[in-house]
Amino acid sequence: MDLSAVKFDDNGLVPVVAQDAATGEILMVAWANAEALETTERDGLATWWSRSRRELWTKGKTSGNTLKVRDILIDCDGDTLIYTVEPSGPACHTGKRTCFFRRNENGAWSDIAGL
Repeated sequence: MDLSAVKFDDNGLVPVVAQDAATGEILMVAWANAEALETTERDGLATWWSRSRRELWTKGKTSGNTLKVRDILIDCDGDTLIYTVEPSGPACHTGKRTCFFRRNENGAWSDIAGL
């Protein structure tokens, strides 16, 4: 993978949005370093850098809820990527389809019905 266009931050990371290739729904956002991007391209599964564990993690490696990467897109500034993916189950560790299942209503966060 040619990483020359990717603008990593001072920690060597870039944010990556996982978007459902079929629906366009945003499933999750995480961070990737160069190794995570290369692993994603090589293996075809969404892989990120865990800032808390300080290691690579491939979504679904333990749960089975993988994100098969169909395409990797880069924004015009080179500082954000999108993995367009085919999910094989919920993307969120809570069991929800997407990590974005709450909205701000009247100053409080509420679950969105149906997510």
